[in-house]
Amino acid sequence: MHLLLTNIKQLCNVERGTKYKPNVRGAEMKDLPVIENAWLFIEDGIIKDFGDMEHAHTVQANDVMDVGGGLVLPAWVDSHTHLVFASSREQEFVDRINGLSYEEIARRGGGILNSAQKLSEIDEEQLFDESLERLHRVIAQGTGAIEIKSGYGLSVEGELKMLRVIKKLKEHSPIPIKSSFLAAHAYPVDYKENHEGYLNLIIDKMLPVVADEGLADYMDTFCEKGFFSVEETDRLLEAGAKYGLKAKIHANQLHRSGGVQVGVKHNAVSVDHLEAMGDEEIEALRGSNTIPTLLPGAAFFLGISYQPARKLIDADLPVCLATDYNPGSCPSGNIPFLLTLACTQLKMTPAEAINSVTINGAAALEMSNEIGTIAKGKKANLIVTQKMPSYSYIPYDFGNNPVKKMILGDHIV
Repeated sequence: MHLLLTNIKQLCNVERGTKYKPNVRGAEMKDLPVIENAWLFIEDGIIKDFGDMEHAHTVQANDVMDVGGGLVLPAWVDSHTHLVFASSREQEFVDRINGLSYEEIARRGGGILNSAQKLSEIDEEQLFDESLERLHRVIAQGTGAIEIKSGYGLSVEGELKMLRVIKKLKEHSPIPIKSSFLAAHAYPVDYKENHEGYLNLIIDKMLPVVADEGLADYMDTFCEKGFFSVEETDRLLEAGAKYGLKAKIHANQLHRSGGVQVGVKHNAVSVDHLEAMGDEEIEALRGSNTIPTLLPGAAFFLGISYQPARKLIDADLPVCLATDYNPGSCPSGNIPFLLTLACTQLKMTPAEAINSVTINGAAALEMSNEIGTIAKGKKANLIVTQKMPSYSYIPYDFGNNPVKKMILGDHIV
């Protein structure tokens, strides 16, 4: 396919040259490089050239798409989701309205344990079909790459079922997918008083199969009070590393759990959530390559404090945003709405928010050389928006889908 896009109102997050930035951080996040009134040429699914309409382009294309005043941006990269699940949990939503906390619901057998029970009752084919439908829904909202976790199995059979579904999604998906092994999401009922037994089950029974079948890219742990301790997380990440699984951490959602520090210790690709942060955690991140990933959709839905995005950005860190799409604490993979939350509640600028789900999202999935910016040689993994005045209109126009078309390599969706 040779495709020429013309009359682009703004070509957003442009990167010149072929030495790509790994991420953007701190004050640099306020800059979203844009070409006004632009054109873009795609050849065989790869960005080949771009420029402004005032200067003649000489490329020959089989197909020409007049964008007609829409924008073109890198597709969103959602680096933290639980998109594969068996059932919704709207009753817990009602319970929270009636005054129960997230932790109280979990103690009653709700939350993650509820999802684990439902997962044990669904067959793999149905789980795949329902998950594929969710995947198509988020693609229609602009997501062009995604990470998906296990963690609702909490048994050998259940975790492998989820991971095999994720692997099948990779094979059928028009977008790149990364997979995280999250058996350490909660202690199952049978191991509530036998933590050592469950840790051994993960390390001795699950990990060898996950590695042998190539089912995961990352090892994840919910390091939080009432879930997995720093010591347990340390042990699990060390075990995962022996099988080549890099670390990602659920850290500091409800308490200052030590999750950030143990993530940094293991050179985690990212530490995610970060509602509960102090100067110690920020200093640990400043001395590391670990990306702080904020999930304000969960804070919004649970009614808890938002992440200190401004402090993290002011500390010169490469802040990333992700949805945390899951059936309990954030039943939405809608990144345009996430951008609105980032602007209104985290006090991020539209440029900072968009950088957080494009170039920094790609960094959080180790895909900076392929996607995340408009650059020659990168994949055509792009959003074409409805007609609009500027990229700031996307978070401003909340509740509406800005996406007109998705260009995913050789495919136009």
